[in-house]
Amino acid sequence: MKNLIYLALFCGFFMLFPQRTEAQMQTDVITWQATLEDKGTPEKTIVFTATIKSGWHLYDQNMPADGPSSTEFIFDKIQGAKRIGGFVSDRKPHESFDKQFEMNLRYYERSVSFRQKIVVTDAEKFAISVRVRGQGCNEEMCLPPDGIDVSFSPKDLKSKVVDAKATEENIGNASANADSVALTAGDSTLVAVTTTMNEAESNALWAPVIDTLKAYGDESLSRANSTLWQIFLFGFLGGLVALITPCVWPMIPMTVSFFLKRTKDRKKAIRDAITYGLGIIIIYLVLGLVVTIGYGGSKLNELATNAVFNLIFFGLLVLFAISFFGAFELVLPSKWTNKMDSKSDSTAGFISLFFMAFTLVLVSFSCTGPIIGTLLVQAASMGQYLGPALGMFGFALALALPFSLFAIFPNMLQGLPKSGGWLNSVKVVMAFLELALSLKFLSIADLAYGWGILDRETFLALWIVIFACLGLYLLGKIRFPHDTPMEKVGVGRFFLALISLSFAVYMVPGLWGAPLKAISAFAPPLNTQDFNLYEGEVHAKFTNYEEGVAKARETGKPILLDFSGFGCVNCREMENNVWIDSRVKQILDEDYIVITLMVDDKTALPEVQEITENGKTRKLYTIGDKWSYLQRSKFGANSQPFYVPIDHSGIPLGPSYQHDLDVSRYIQFLENGKKEFEARKEGKPVPTLASPTTK
Repeated sequence: MKNLIYLALFCGFFMLFPQRTEAQMQTDVITWQATLEDKGTPEKTIVFTATIKSGWHLYDQNMPADGPSSTEFIFDKIQGAKRIGGFVSDRKPHESFDKQFEMNLRYYERSVSFRQKIVVTDAEKFAISVRVRGQGCNEEMCLPPDGIDVSFSPKDLKSKVVDAKATEENIGNASANADSVALTAGDSTLVAVTTTMNEAESNALWAPVIDTLKAYGDESLSRANSTLWQIFLFGFLGGLVALITPCVWPMIPMTVSFFLKRTKDRKKAIRDAITYGLGIIIIYLVLGLVVTIGYGGSKLNELATNAVFNLIFFGLLVLFAISFFGAFELVLPSKWTNKMDSKSDSTAGFISLFFMAFTLVLVSFSCTGPIIGTLLVQAASMGQYLGPALGMFGFALALALPFSLFAIFPNMLQGLPKSGGWLNSVKVVMAFLELALSLKFLSIADLAYGWGILDRETFLALWIVIFACLGLYLLGKIRFPHDTPMEKVGVGRFFLALISLSFAVYMVPGLWGAPLKAISAFAPPLNTQDFNLYEGEVHAKFTNYEEGVAKARETGKPILLDFSGFGCVNCREMENNVWIDSRVKQILDEDYIVITLMVDDKTALPEVQEITENGKTRKLYTIGDKWSYLQRSKFGANSQPFYVPIDHSGIPLGPSYQHDLDVSRYIQFLENGKKEFEARKEGKPVPTLASPTTK
């Protein structure tokens, strides 16, 4: 019954939010049809025709950014053919001043056709996937953009005549929109949007400069190795924390007694205990390897910011927190654990010990799952192949060591406190912490996909309430179903409550924009805050590589490339500990053109792009994919934050800089880039591995 009440209250909470309804549902306002015209020559024409309902209109392509939604044509795939220009309408649009948007707008009524010319270069491999999205409006309302997706294959060609010599260069790439050119970087080719740059300039911007970074003595490789040790340490500490969780602690005496009953031979008992510990390590290590093999180095950032991945862990943490508060008992199906127990009893030798280890993993998952999830996200965001495996090894090692030691020295168990009321308190404290940590997972997905549901002040307000309630719980002011009345507060408990309440008070100024350096790695960035009285943060003026370089050429300033990510914990620490320093801010604002490239931006590219990287063909679907590829192919790095000063040709002005909160060192890094930029303007050559620069 209580569970039903909780469910009803939960559903009722969401019913409090207002629901938007439309008085009338409009359908078939704009009807699209697509055809492929083929007159027997290599040149074909894709035709999209829109039939518009009377009283409605369709806006033209390339409308102003602050105006209505433009009609867009997006190529998801083009193979065996080349485009000539862009889509062109068959008639001139109407143009009039719109009072609502306060600008002149172009639109079509009744019907309009858009035509795209292409040249077939390989009839057998011919494949095109293209979609159109347009917005229908009348005098009272606008409908969401809608359209159709179409695909063409060799069977749609009436003639197999091809022009095998057709290339992007001799077809011409000028269109009404921004056009695409092929950029070659080593063994990789990428289609990228350019503005006023010619092809040679664009190629130079994407060309690899790894040797130049090495000539400057770049420390990226050694720092990447050090981060692997950090993730191992993080995993080891997570394993130690897991030991005192209510799912794991009661199993220590139970499993050790199992070992001692197996044999009276002490040597064999020691061997069994060690084997059991190795079984735990192997099981968790396999989990880490599955993540590594399944995703690989270039996919780990996608895992760290994937909406499904983060929302699943957000939901799991909230579910575990509700269970630990005492709303219900969350246990694995009894069939699973009973079957594992029976296997461990019925088998002998190494197999039985493995089943015992597997039983521990299953039973303890509701407590260790959140720790494992956090560990995998942290390892994935580093962009290292070995990160998840090494982190899981550290976690399993910390979890397995005590079990093995207690089995070897059973008298050590006598000094351990028994399960009781203290363990329930640990469970409730974990519930508060899991509730707070769950918001980090939700925040990562929210930032990467631009949903805008969890800005900084909302995040901080929730954390303030959570940690204030945790402090009140520790003082005995809040009780849950499984708690017993508290007659007095112990000294240790009092100081924990004091820390929690002080932490809640510390976060209050953040609601008005205070940087809050202590939690900068967890809270959303300052630029997501609606009400911000703080003016010390640095905002990159450019988030597009080519546009930023073009502006730098106009102003004559060097460029600082900032490869960052919405889910990058270390990036937030650098921004809220180093960039907000007044000296650093002045240099970045006045002496550099800062370009921030988010490698986990989930915004779709205008068209899916194919690249060849290390002999393999890959597709880039999002803006984040594009910038991640730029970082890998040009600079040979895949972790964030990654700062590198470059000149107007994309050549580094010094070594890269990664996560290091030493402000003076970062200032020196920026100053060295400025000096190198000025020296290069006077004719100083770019260093090579044969003649490296001196520090």
